[in-house]
Amino acid sequence: MSKVLVIGAGGVGSVAVHKMAMNPDIFAEITLASRTLAKCDAIAESVKQRTGVSIATAQIDADDVAATTALIRKVGPALVVNLALPYQDLHIMEACLEAGVNYMDTANYEPREEAKFEYRWQWAYDARFKERGLMALLGSGFDPGVTSVFATWLKKHKLSSIRTLDILDCNGGDHGQAFATNFNPEINIREVTAPARHWANGAWVETPAMAIKQEFDFKEVGPKNMYLMYHEELESLARFMPEIERIRFWMTFGDAYIQHLTVLQNVGMTRIDPVIYEGHEIVPLQFLKAVLPEPASLGPTTKGKTNIGDIATGQALDGGGEKTFYLYNICDHEEAYAETGNQAVSYTTGVPAMIGAALMLGGVWSGKGVFNIEQFDPDPFMEMLNRHGLPWQVEELPAPLSF
Repeated sequence: MSKVLVIGAGGVGSVAVHKMAMNPDIFAEITLASRTLAKCDAIAESVKQRTGVSIATAQIDADDVAATTALIRKVGPALVVNLALPYQDLHIMEACLEAGVNYMDTANYEPREEAKFEYRWQWAYDARFKERGLMALLGSGFDPGVTSVFATWLKKHKLSSIRTLDILDCNGGDHGQAFATNFNPEINIREVTAPARHWANGAWVETPAMAIKQEFDFKEVGPKNMYLMYHEELESLARFMPEIERIRFWMTFGDAYIQHLTVLQNVGMTRIDPVIYEGHEIVPLQFLKAVLPEPASLGPTTKGKTNIGDIATGQALDGGGEKTFYLYNICDHEEAYAETGNQAVSYTTGVPAMIGAALMLGGVWSGKGVFNIEQFDPDPFMEMLNRHGLPWQVEELPAPLSF
C-alpha cells in the first residue's frame, strides 16, 4: 500500500480518486489537490459517501514549481498523478524531480501560446529522471493510454507485425445542451481546430482540420460521422512501433457541434492569442470556456455510450496471412455516473489513470527514466481494465478498412 498525490480536480481527477478509494489495498492514502480547494472538497465528500474512504485535500497552483515541490514533500507520496491541464506537465515534472518522487500523467505537454502538443518536451526529461532514479509514465488515459495498450496487446497476441492502425473514438452520448464539450473546453477546442496529421510511410501527412470525414457503424451506438484528427498517441506509436506503415486517429462529432464550432471560429472566439477589451487583455477561447457548461455538470443529463478502440491489420501470429482485428471498449454514460458521479468521457480516462498508478505502485511496471505506455507489457493493464469497469472485446473483421 502506498500514498498517492493526485493533482487536478476535474472530471478525470474525480473518477481517478473514486476508483483509487475503491482499491484501498493498493492506495493507502490519497491526497487530491488543485487550484480550487472547494472542488477538491466536493470530490472528497462524494468519495466518502460512495466508498466510506476519507481522502485529504490541498490547494495548489501547479504552475508554481516551488509550492508544488513543497506540497509533495509535505504529503510524502510514492507517486504524483498529474491530472491537471497539459500546460502544467513540465512544472509538475520539475517538482517531482526536485522532491524525488515518481510521476504519471494522461496527456502530453502543450504550451499555452501554441496549440501544438508533442512529446518531445517531456521525452527531453528522460536523462534527468534516470539520474534521479525515478520513473515518469506518460499518457495513462484512454487516448492516449488504452488505445496504445490495445495496439501492443494486438501485436503480442494476434499479429506478428502491424501494417495499418486506426484509432476510432466515438462518443455517442447526448447531454441535451446546444453546445458543450465533454472535457475541458479550452483543451478540446484547441485540439479539434488544430490541423490534422497522420503517419504514413515514415512521414507526417498534414491536412486541414476536420477536412476528412468517414461514416462508421459503431456497435451499441450506431452510424456516426468521424473526422481525421491528430492525437498524441500517433507520435509515440510511430516511435515505439516503427514498422507500422500508417497510423490514423478518428473522432466522432455531431452536425450541431460542427456547426457551432464553425461559427465560433469564424467570429474569432476560438483564438488563443490575447485581445484587448475595455483596456483588459483577454484570450477569446478562455472567455468562451468560462461561458460554456462545465463538463463535470453534464454527468446527470448525459445518456448513451462511448465506443473507443483500435482496428489493426497485419500478419497474423498463427501464420494465416494478413488479418484485421478490432479491439474496443464500450462505456455507458449513465452507469459511469451512477458509480462515480461523472460521465463516461471522464470515466474512460480516470479509470486508466488509476490502473497505471496501481501498476507503478505495485512495481509491475517499473524503470528509471521517462516512458510511454507502449513500452510495457500490456497484459496486466488489460486484465485490470476488465476488473475495474472498462471491459474490452476483440473480433476479427472480414477485411481491412476500405478508406
